[in-house]
Amino acid sequence: MPVVEVTEAAAARIKHLLDQEGKLGTHALRLKVVGGGCSGLQYQLSFDAKVGEFDLLVETGGIRVVVDEKSALYLTGTKLDFIDTLQESGFKIENPNAKTTCGCGQSFGA
Repeated sequence: MPVVEVTEAAAARIKHLLDQEGKLGTHALRLKVVGGGCSGLQYQLSFDAKVGEFDLLVETGGIRVVVDEKSALYLTGTKLDFIDTLQESGFKIENPNAKTTCGCGQSFGA
């Protein structure tokens, strides 16, 4: 089972954002779990030029997604999607390891 599955829509959006910032060939999206948020843990997305020795790397759709070893424990099997509708727009994270989530979808408990 991959650490994270990236949908075509998410890969296209990540690619667009990286290209817009001039970082397409040099950076990856880092998906990280940090303490905080209403449910105890929260997701953090950022662009990173470094891939560490113990980072897990997913390459799909012309982009790279990096997950550190500690975050991988909470993210295995997670699906990263991008939604753009009249009601919502942004990255959506579907995490099968989340026991509880908050209403905003940005934090979870494991």
